[in-house]
Amino acid sequence: MADFDPLLIHRDEYGLLTDLYQLTMTACYVGEGLDQRRASFELFVRRLPEGFGYLIATGLAQALEYLQHFHFPGHYLDALRQSGQFDQAPDRFWERLANARFTGDLWALPEGTAVFANEPLLRIEAPLWQAQIVETYLLNVLNYQTLIATRSARMRAVAGPEAKLLEFGTRRAFSPQGAMWAARAAIAGGLDATSNVLAALKLGRQPSGTMAHALVMAFTAEDSEDEAFAAFQRYFPNAALLIDTYDTVAAAKRLAEKVQRGQTQVAAVRIDSGNLGELAKQVKALLPETKILVSGDLDEQAIAQLRQTNAPISGYGIGTKLVTGSPVNGVYKLVEIDGTPVMKASSSKVTYPGRKQIFRRFENGRLAGDRLALADEAPMENEAPQLQLIVQNGEILIPPDSLETIAQRTAASVASLPESARKLDNPEAPPVDISPLLQQTTEATRRRLTTPAAV
Repeated sequence: MADFDPLLIHRDEYGLLTDLYQLTMTACYVGEGLDQRRASFELFVRRLPEGFGYLIATGLAQALEYLQHFHFPGHYLDALRQSGQFDQAPDRFWERLANARFTGDLWALPEGTAVFANEPLLRIEAPLWQAQIVETYLLNVLNYQTLIATRSARMRAVAGPEAKLLEFGTRRAFSPQGAMWAARAAIAGGLDATSNVLAALKLGRQPSGTMAHALVMAFTAEDSEDEAFAAFQRYFPNAALLIDTYDTVAAAKRLAEKVQRGQTQVAAVRIDSGNLGELAKQVKALLPETKILVSGDLDEQAIAQLRQTNAPISGYGIGTKLVTGSPVNGVYKLVEIDGTPVMKASSSKVTYPGRKQIFRRFENGRLAGDRLALADEAPMENEAPQLQLIVQNGEILIPPDSLETIAQRTAASVASLPESARKLDNPEAPPVDISPLLQQTTEATRRRLTTPAAV
């Protein structure tokens, strides 16, 4: 039986999950004999999102999955032929697509690594036509997961190491696939668990969640809120009870009376509305041994404000504002072709030419500075290169890290940052020095590309 939803994505369709202009440019490259030239593209952000002092690079595992299944099914190529849009394309264009596999190299930051503006999260070195087509998918997966992981890391930093942070964003994510990626990136960034059952099981985790208002309302149509709690506890005795369907404090009082009479135990409650900090204090006074989880359009700012009130909150359920919000505007730009540096020189969108490396220096466990240099430059004293060769000639050299490893790297990366970069209000990203050789290359490339003969 055919898939009911024709828009479900299968692995063998990955190559076609791209923008039309990637294919039209490829046809032009093939026709003009440029397609096999060695090209280097780098994926980076020109500037950090407003209010961010760093990003956490995430999404490499899905990038590797994509490159390993870079393919164009024959029936889709037939459909493209019949569209009429490629009537003038050379036959060799169709041959390239029909026999496609990724044969290039991939350099990347390990997932969980802090990164700043103009620093590459990854670099593709491959035949020009391959390096061009992969742009769309790579930007999609790295931009989104990097956003989620960064926000998760910020939330973990303000909530502290002991608080439970749960990802509840599936119903607000931009798509079912986005929800899966968001769950992964949230855990990579420092959250404890996700409510997405499929994502949790695929990631080898236990899904985490509580109950919804619907259960309480279903019982109170003919019974009571207390019976709803009792019924749920019969099957899930340690689950959190959602106590704000009607009157949060009144519900807590009735539960406290049952606890005092030895009729029940309440491991945890969730509050989803109202003045969360004040309600948490009132509920804690009634149920001192009960953990309190709060939710309801929370973000890192809201968590920080709740912490400042000394509200007795043990955990946070985070959804909408984690999986949506201001995007990470990563770009993917050609930086070198057959060994010749190239750059974009248009106003406000200038790029640094040439293949680059990030050299990072630490002092006493803290990030002391980054230097953006050409890839062939040697590290200076106490510097370590950050971009690693992950794929060579299409073969994976370094497999993806486990989520535990990525989460640990994220925590270490954030802890190493100066306080000015970790602030929620008016953060300041650490300066990134440009090596003299990269600066010279930039100036020489600009002169070469803006002379009348070049344009």
